[in-house]
Amino acid sequence: MTVRRFDFLDIPTLARHRRAVLTLDSARALTRGDPLSPAALLSYLNPRRSIFTVVASENGDALIGQVTQTESQPSARLTFLAPEDGSEALIVALLEALTDQAGAWGAFHVLAEVDEHSPAFHALRQAGFSMYAWQRVWRLPPAGPAPDGKLWRPVRSLDWPAVQSLHNQIVPALLQPIEMLPQPAEGLVCRENGELLAYVTLSKGPAGIWVQPLIPPDCDCTPRLAGGLKALGNGRRPIYVCVRSYHAWLESVLADLGAEAGPQQAVMVKRLVKLAKAELAVKAREPALAKPAAPVAHMGTGEELSKK
Repeated sequence: MTVRRFDFLDIPTLARHRRAVLTLDSARALTRGDPLSPAALLSYLNPRRSIFTVVASENGDALIGQVTQTESQPSARLTFLAPEDGSEALIVALLEALTDQAGAWGAFHVLAEVDEHSPAFHALRQAGFSMYAWQRVWRLPPAGPAPDGKLWRPVRSLDWPAVQSLHNQIVPALLQPIEMLPQPAEGLVCRENGELLAYVTLSKGPAGIWVQPLIPPDCDCTPRLAGGLKALGNGRRPIYVCVRSYHAWLESVLADLGAEAGPQQAVMVKRLVKLAKAELAVKAREPALAKPAAPVAHMGTGEELSKK
């Protein structure tokens, strides 16, 4: 088995698998379109971008995969595997090469999203990935009469402390090192009476708009979210709302809004670093030196005073 970096000679092979590609980054696929389009193929060869594409081959079979990392983000993401029916041995070898590269970039984790019933799910587990959440992507209905979205407005820099506080309240503590907020903030906030009630992250591309919500269960902003999002998209691009397992209550709300549900996906992570508690030596404080007692004035007795 050989594992090597993708080059120009592999473009025809990759093009043949355009109909058999397994996407592992739903947001990228739904906002930017086909990961094997001609424009995407050329971008893979740009050494200045954090995109690494690998070819694993054995006995005439070839498998191509890719990992990417956005600047300033601690996590890298698997983008695709092609073809999707590659052997488990090839997938595992390819994933090891991709995660090694992510570690060389300084990534703390590598993330992937895959259908729980896909053969790649087992191969990912074999390669050291574990499931930490599930998600379902909902597509909002086409533009039409929409609820009033006036409560929602674009996020501003002054909203950031409140957004971080909301993130800490909603995302489970064990997932917060993985589910970090992208910076700078880009999205919509819902404020009422000066209080930030909800926030949604937006990722835009030529093929669609990706929405990642941070909305508490008792929030009154949800019914008006569709109006704010549809005004943003102007009906020209589809809008996708990603619901993670810790937001499961949102599914019934989206169903009431007429959104179309996608298949359930496993959100998987491979940790490249371990958090360890470091012992810090602290110098003991020296005990304060005892101070001499202040002299006490001797007043004497009445008889003594009279003699003076």
